[in-house]
Amino acid sequence: MAYDESLAERVRAALWQSGTTFEEKAMMGGLCILVDGKMCVGVVQDRLMARLDPAIYEEMLERPGCEPMDFTGRPMKGYVWVDPPGMKGDAALQHWIGLALEFNPRAKASKSRKKSG
Repeated sequence: MAYDESLAERVRAALWQSGTTFEEKAMMGGLCILVDGKMCVGVVQDRLMARLDPAIYEEMLERPGCEPMDFTGRPMKGYVWVDPPGMKGDAALQHWIGLALEFNPRAKASKSRKKSG
């Protein structure tokens, strides 16, 4: 599954503009952007994935273009997809990235999995 490189560039530009240090990893068939070692935002196909504060999750789902992130048949609380209509223009994209960056310091890092072998 490829990801939209122009959207990835928009996300990178927004993060650079905010002065955020980040790293990129290929994950979930797309591009995942980690801040302080924690999943923050990503790009899968033409959608933005954002990790938000669970306290505002339901409220954000009411915004145009936003829906629960669901990889396993069960929505992941605090993670959302934002479709292209929900991030038209730089201000709309920056809104979602800003929410993800705001939550990032309180987000828990994923547990490291030991490789078997």
